[in-house]
Amino acid sequence: MTDAEQQQLIDDHFLFDKPVSPLLLASGMARDWPDARGIWHNDNKTFLVWINEEDHLRVISMQKGGNMKEVFTRFCNGLTQIETLFKSKNYEFMWNPHLGYVLTCPSNLGTGLRAGVHIKLPHLGKHEKFPEVLKRLRLQKRGTGGVDTAAVGGVFDISNADRLGFSEVELVQMVVDGVKLLIEMEQRLEQGQAIDDLIPAQK
Repeated sequence: MTDAEQQQLIDDHFLFDKPVSPLLLASGMARDWPDARGIWHNDNKTFLVWINEEDHLRVISMQKGGNMKEVFTRFCNGLTQIETLFKSKNYEFMWNPHLGYVLTCPSNLGTGLRAGVHIKLPHLGKHEKFPEVLKRLRLQKRGTGGVDTAAVGGVFDISNADRLGFSEVELVQMVVDGVKLLIEMEQRLEQGQAIDDLIPAQK
């Protein structure tokens, strides 16, 4: 595989890159890289399983467009099949009755679910109240390429800020409702109108 091919797969979110975070390096996560790592995907590349990236498994359902229901349904069906296979081999995901699913990063404790949407917000993304709006909607932003990247062309990766304290369905609905409001705000700003009346109360 050429460097260009590898980078394209990373940019398309099909392939993960070698860990560079000091936290991951200090914990030994990059030890023996890339041995015992891999990726599985369906023919359409809409359902992927990353093996031994940060956690033992990272299950991903994704597609272009705005059909979150289809993406979430595929995720649930795939995860159910993985869990059934695990149970047939007498394995299970690490789960704690108080914390929920236990993952490598403490920010993922609970459901472990991050429902993200790539959305273009060239006006709202520059607005001084954008961080406060996201906070009130219990959403977080990442750059176009994920954590610690810039938003290219005003495209942000918007996702649920919480993993703990809500069900998976509640978290996905929070993203759907929040993104709908962000689009409405972007349209207002595009027309030179104020958005103060749209800013929600803290959830």
